[in-house]
Amino acid sequence: MTNRSPISLYSLLALLTVVGLGLTVQSAAAAEKPLRVCADPDYMPYSNRAGQGYENKVAELMAKAMGRKLEYHWASERQEGGFGNFLALNLDKGLCDVVMNIPYGDPEELYTDSYYSSSYVFIYKKSKHYDITSMDSPQLRHVKVGYELDTPPQTGLKLRGLLSNAVQFHVAEKPHVSPKSMLEAVERGKVDVMITWEPAVGYYMHEFPDLKMVRVPNSRSTGSPEEYLFTMAMAVRKGDHGLKNELNKAISSHKAQIRQILKKYNVKLLSSPGSSPYYGNM
Repeated sequence: MTNRSPISLYSLLALLTVVGLGLTVQSAAAAEKPLRVCADPDYMPYSNRAGQGYENKVAELMAKAMGRKLEYHWASERQEGGFGNFLALNLDKGLCDVVMNIPYGDPEELYTDSYYSSSYVFIYKKSKHYDITSMDSPQLRHVKVGYELDTPPQTGLKLRGLLSNAVQFHVAEKPHVSPKSMLEAVERGKVDVMITWEPAVGYYMHEFPDLKMVRVPNSRSTGSPEEYLFTMAMAVRKGDHGLKNELNKAISSHKAQIRQILKKYNVKLLSSPGSSPYYGNM
């Protein structure tokens, strides 16, 4: 007969209690570990120290979904060496564990599932009645075009011999310069057409009712297609598959809430290169 003495039962219960306490302590420790996010303290509409950017809001949602406290490590993305240097000096050095925005498939870091896709856009005055729907539109040869340094539009303009009459902007390299300045350049006539990343300026479009926004499609009249639509994810350090999996679960279970945040910031969500190129009045 199996020994059921009070002593052996007491020993078993004591052992189970210790194991249970150990598991509880481990779970509590995991829950108490903060979600450490590297973010720019002054780069709206992405993020700022006051937590007003859409990356701030998505970070808050992720931390809440994961049962973690949100902590920030503030560092300017607009520094010498660009975004790659920002990742190397902050995420890779362990000063934080996640960056909220990186192109899906970026080889520099481990990346989560995507949480939105958006595109570069043409912006011009409605009163001009331009018929500009792609980088091959003939009217681009007869207007002054603005573009951001080291972006796909710069490459596209160079391929077509259009850089000589174009104006270069450095918003992504100069701290404290707002993306709104690119819309102001169109409004004031400094350029006729601006080509820029839609999430950077969509937030400000309501302040410029005379401007129109048209998506730059991934097309080219000759040669291979070009890429102007990008799918965005969150970045974690290479090898940190545990955090990646946690974030993926939170992204998957909170898709509707993420969409609502992005909609509030007027970030246009595109599902494929075949989506309609027209945004209409904004």
